[in-house]
Amino acid sequence: MASLNSTEQQRGISVSVQNLTKTYGKNKEVLAVDSVSFEVKKGELFGLIGPDGAGKTSIFRMLTTLLFPDSGSATVDGFDIVKDYRQIRNTVGYMPGRFSLYQDLTIAENLHFFATLFGTTVEENYHLIKDIYVQIEKFKTRRAGKLSGGMKQKLALCCALIHKPTVLFLDEPTTGVDPVSRKEFWEMLKRLKEQEISIVVSTPYMDEATMCDRIALIQGGKILSLDTPDNIIGAYPDTLFAVRSNNMYDLLRTLPQYENIKAHYAFGEFAHVSFKSGNASDLEKFLKQKGLSGIETKTVVPNIEDAFIKMLQS
Repeated sequence: MASLNSTEQQRGISVSVQNLTKTYGKNKEVLAVDSVSFEVKKGELFGLIGPDGAGKTSIFRMLTTLLFPDSGSATVDGFDIVKDYRQIRNTVGYMPGRFSLYQDLTIAENLHFFATLFGTTVEENYHLIKDIYVQIEKFKTRRAGKLSGGMKQKLALCCALIHKPTVLFLDEPTTGVDPVSRKEFWEMLKRLKEQEISIVVSTPYMDEATMCDRIALIQGGKILSLDTPDNIIGAYPDTLFAVRSNNMYDLLRTLPQYENIKAHYAFGEFAHVSFKSGNASDLEKFLKQKGLSGIETKTVVPNIEDAFIKMLQS
């Protein structure tokens, strides 16, 4: 991992956490974060990418001072998450995974309330949210509980930005949101980057990883890889094939019987396959011998999801 100079480090995020345990029920502890280390530069769009239960939300809660690590340290804008929690809470914006605004207040009332909490006004920092707020302003008298998922998302982002944070934490902001709203949301984040706000976003959607400057692939509280999306994809070591047949269930059951298979897994309407040796033609012959029909094979370019699955299988 490249080190940051002192100026950059003061304006970004530095994390080195040995472990964080969470207690569930009587005497049952779960290691939620295990030896995680990364840095985020000022103005960077950084992604924590992984499935549910990977540790993303626990990391966010530490960096926003809602949880303290059992060991290790972390700083946000140069402030220690334990010693300087008050300063951090005043300088960061946090959008949790679950919509957490006041549902009985209107759009305008929610926005005014959160601005007041931080001793500012909507008018003072309107330039930060105008591109987002203009999309929901005509509904400003509607109660937040009556908004669609996409509109709730935009309102929550406005409230997280209204006090002009230096770092913005977005915990799975597009989960359960329609594809059009997801696309709009990421376009908004690209515009926010131009204002040199450091953005840390978590998501279980692998396709969103390519929209980040750098990403950390995380599973089981551990970081599997930390790099740019292009570099992670470029490091995929094998030639990858997509295979399908008229009966995908039988195909997935038959693939492990082929001795030259290195890895295989379902991927949409295909199965993705890599070989120890041999080639796609040999596999097609084998599958036909097993009674499968309508077999189609083609080479494909790996993506972030392929890279993630490869790391899990290693």
